[in-house]
Amino acid sequence: MSLHLGILFALACAFVTNLAFLYKHRGACAAPKVDVRRPLESAAGLFRSRWFTIGMLVGLGAWLFHVAALAMAPLSVVQVVLASGLVLLAVMADRLFGFQIGRRQWLGLGAMAIGLGLIAITQPTATGSHSSYSILAMTVFEGGLLGLGALLIAGPRVAGLRQEHHGVALAAAAGILFGVSNVAIKALTGLVGMLGPFGVLSPWLAVAALASVAAFYASARSLQDGEAVSVIAITGTAANVSCIAGGIVVFGDPLPGDALGIVAQSVAFVLVIVAAALTPAPVRAARVAPAAA
Repeated sequence: MSLHLGILFALACAFVTNLAFLYKHRGACAAPKVDVRRPLESAAGLFRSRWFTIGMLVGLGAWLFHVAALAMAPLSVVQVVLASGLVLLAVMADRLFGFQIGRRQWLGLGAMAIGLGLIAITQPTATGSHSSYSILAMTVFEGGLLGLGALLIAGPRVAGLRQEHHGVALAAAAGILFGVSNVAIKALTGLVGMLGPFGVLSPWLAVAALASVAAFYASARSLQDGEAVSVIAITGTAANVSCIAGGIVVFGDPLPGDALGIVAQSVAFVLVIVAAALTPAPVRAARVAPAAA
């Protein structure tokens, strides 16, 4: 029963997360550019934008749904369900926010949905919350993702890439850092289940907080530098892939036991990579739909 509730919470999170990102995009574009050298001033500028503040409040609701889902279902299962939000993203952006989405973006989003759907179909049935973990595996996994996120944030600027490409790299970094936070929160839910409220007194709370703050700034700047659908899709995909890998590597979520399942999951990850290459093409806001206004 708890597994089904976890999946239900994950579905709610998928819808609310995309809505929050679209609101934040509108607000971030109206706010001053984010500058990590002035973090407090940048945050104040973002929150002075009404739409960004609304997006953050909606995002808080999505985060609560996500924590509830993580407490009741395996991490990889939750993230595969969240991946369904990519289809919702395209429909919401087109119908509610007036974005014109080109054929290339539809192909990219479709490939992402198919790839992540293949992972869902071939994922063995898991029971329980799968919250136990190896400290060594957790440390190596989280440290590796933090390093990769930092490289994506600094690398494109050092290399002098164009603004839209910098936005895509920041979106990927934000997704990876959200993944770091989600993996740490998953570990905390297991500790709270064993130790009660004292379970939050763990180094993983600091890791989750640090990754969330870094992801906040990276995501906000990516929404300013890149196109809405592209950066939101890449952020969500990077977070999903990071968390699915974390579920398998850190928490021991099951892998397919036959050759067909392994091949299908390999094809699925290739589709996700191809989709990430297809998605960052020009997407423009045609008009503001009355419902969004």
